Amino acid sequence: MTHPRDDRASLRISAPVDPSEVELGGIRGWLFDLDGVLTPTAVVHMHAWARLFAPFLEAHGAEPYRDADYYAYIDGKPRYDGVRSLLASRGITLPEGEVTDAATLDTVHGLGNRKNDAFNQTLAEEGVRPYPASVALLDAIERAGGEVAVVSSSKNAPAVLEAAGIADRFEVVVDGAVAAREGVPGKPAPDMFLRAAELLGLPPEECAVIEDAESGVKAGASGPFALVVGVDRGVGRDALIELGADVIVDELDELIPALERAGEASAVRNDGDPTTPARTTTEEDRA
Repeated sequence: MTHPRDDRASLRISAPVDPSEVELGGIRGWLFDLDGVLTPTAVVHMHAWARLFAPFLEAHGAEPYRDADYYAYIDGKPRYDGVRSLLASRGITLPEGEVTDAATLDTVHGLGNRKNDAFNQTLAEEGVRPYPASVALLDAIERAGGEVAVVSSSKNAPAVLEAAGIADRFEVVVDGAVAAREGVPGKPAPDMFLRAAELLGLPPEECAVIEDAESGVKAGASGPFALVVGVDRGVGRDALIELGADVIVDELDELIPALERAGEASAVRNDGDPTTPARTTTEEDRA
């Protein structure tokens, strides 16, 4: 079985790779987007953006805000880039302002901060639970001895992970705050994923990217990663494949059979005994 990224020309919208048949041998690192992949917070973000832009655009006499605008201009991008992108789509120019701008100011940073206030309020009021299928895949990766990281454009990633009760599963989190502090370009550039692989101590060629957003799939496809998994939460299967995803799933537990098969094959290669657990990487190996 060939790895899907060994033959990109074989990928066609009419025939995506079956998630249960995808080859996962050699993948040691799993780089997860957060909102819409691990937790259903993409919907919270979507509603927060709508609460921001619906009245703003109406007040400026611009074309009304639509849910499709979230996917086209905002989803997966750093917050202020999302503001800039949506404003540009309506031909509206605002002062940049400062990161410390009050949420009441009509600047790029002020609007971004206003959206963040709305998101945090909703998160505090409603809480969030991780997708059960995503937790099932995390459990399977842990059993297989794999490494995991979160790569999110949002600066709220630590708070969301804590609220969802899965923060302790991830020693590596590369979020919007880390990217800003370290000067790492955001999605759709691959740099945030590359940084996460580096922090895991793994080459990107041994890592899989898991994304649901257009900009995130583009980021994964533009890097040297072993696999790009597109999670269809609304972008659409055809669009995700066109953007560069190697395999499309509705839920992440669809990958578990392939992961378990890869683990069994690894055990046989290592020891010739399928009952012996596959050897996992240690800190000494990485030194």
